[in-house]
Amino acid sequence: MTETSANPNAIRRKLARLREFARRPGETGLDPAARGTASPFWVIVQKEFGDHMRSWRFGILIGIIALACIGSIYAAVTALKDGARSQDADTSFLFLQMFTASDGTLPAFSTFVSFLGPLMGIALGFDAINSERGKGTLGRLLSQPIYRDDFIRAKFTASLLLIAIVLFALGFLVMGLGLFAIGYPPTPEEAIRVVLFLVVGVIYVGFWLNLSMLLSIRFRQAATSALSGIALWIFFTVFYGMIAGIVDKATAPPETSALGILLRHANNMLLLNRLSPSYLFSETTGTLLTPGIRSLGPLTTEQVVGAIASPLPLGQSLLLCWPQLVGLLAATMICFGLSYALFMRQEVRSRA
Repeated sequence: MTETSANPNAIRRKLARLREFARRPGETGLDPAARGTASPFWVIVQKEFGDHMRSWRFGILIGIIALACIGSIYAAVTALKDGARSQDADTSFLFLQMFTASDGTLPAFSTFVSFLGPLMGIALGFDAINSERGKGTLGRLLSQPIYRDDFIRAKFTASLLLIAIVLFALGFLVMGLGLFAIGYPPTPEEAIRVVLFLVVGVIYVGFWLNLSMLLSIRFRQAATSALSGIALWIFFTVFYGMIAGIVDKATAPPETSALGILLRHANNMLLLNRLSPSYLFSETTGTLLTPGIRSLGPLTTEQVVGAIASPLPLGQSLLLCWPQLVGLLAATMICFGLSYALFMRQEVRSRA
């Protein structure tokens, strides 16, 4: 919740809408659709969505992300113009390169989403529950005709809807500017790949939103949940790769070892890296935005020799990154399940 949630008038308006829903004469027992009014779930979703849109926190965060994305677009256009002057430039799937290309000064758009997307999820969810508890509004809300599961699901739905709108708006902005820069529209396959990339981005940011909501339920103070979420984000983004590299160097077999031992070690290290959600996201987006990627694991010489150097169709790219996408979905669902179970078991007391 934002600073507007602390306004007593806003709280009274919310409670009045819920009372009106519960006390309509002659309509007891009908579902909300039959009564012609919104259910408490959608009332809370609309209120939370409006609070996020009017908050200074969201405005500052979306401004930083928009500026970073515009900078990545400029870097991609510069890289494509420089590559067009060379004779050996790759002109296949040129539209997708707007999301992956860079001139070296700024990261690509997909890298910015991987780096700044978790911050948006953490910012929208770190005080979702404990701020309500600290202000004393949680008990007052749950004393109305509203279920606990509707409350937490509405919190998550409103934030995830806002994340989806922001990511799709930025992605379509990149597509529009790329259309002006390149001069021809994307093919249907390229457009579908971009949409799938944005869907994966929403799932990835949704994982961090669920994780921050779990921390908001676990810790009473909003500052503690915010610092915990940022610490986990820094760990998986920066330090986890370093730790995996140290483990790789410490457990690496000699170069003269048998091929089976070397492959087993490479697969084990790949499995260790895939415990990080950012690594799963990078593999998934790399496969969707770069059709030339044909494998995400180690390949032997026998597998490489005789292979046709051609891009994969969309269906084969989806099959290749399907385990990573399922892993992201599973991590998101696990975090939401833990949040749901912990919130349903907590005691809620109303403060006068």
